[in-house]
Amino acid sequence: MATITLKGTTIHTAGNLPAVGMKAPEFTLVMSDLSDASLKDFRSKKILLNIFPSLDTSVCATSVRKFNAEAEKLDNTVILCISRDLPFAHKRFCSTAGLNHVVPLSELRDDHFSSAYGVKIADGPMTGLFSRAIVIINESGNVIYTEQVPEITTEPDYDAALKMLK
Repeated sequence: MATITLKGTTIHTAGNLPAVGMKAPEFTLVMSDLSDASLKDFRSKKILLNIFPSLDTSVCATSVRKFNAEAEKLDNTVILCISRDLPFAHKRFCSTAGLNHVVPLSELRDDHFSSAYGVKIADGPMTGLFSRAIVIINESGNVIYTEQVPEITTEPDYDAALKMLK
């Protein structure tokens, strides 16, 4: 369980991010066209998981836009933007904003992802949504970087994450 804050009020996640060095937990999430995408679909690439509560918040939307802007500059890398938003919301947001360098994914069908990655918020007004976190997985499928953002209303450390991908 991670302790984080929401506007200064302490809240918790139901688990912890995977440890650096471990094999990344498998998952299957839903793409904006309602097809499934799993971790194995992106093997042999560097993978950045941009995990966040909802596209309907300014900080979450900003993180997706910023990572989209960086994605095309990165070799052999895919950026997965993951939340509990419906796939329709992901599709609408990305198409309206002209974002086509990230892969939007939803935990629509089951909660294995949030359990395996320890990101489901366990208490407070955002219970059930995801915490803001970054996980980077190398080409061999191992976790090489994590950031559990301590205050949900702040952006992740883009520079530190992107440095791990270069």
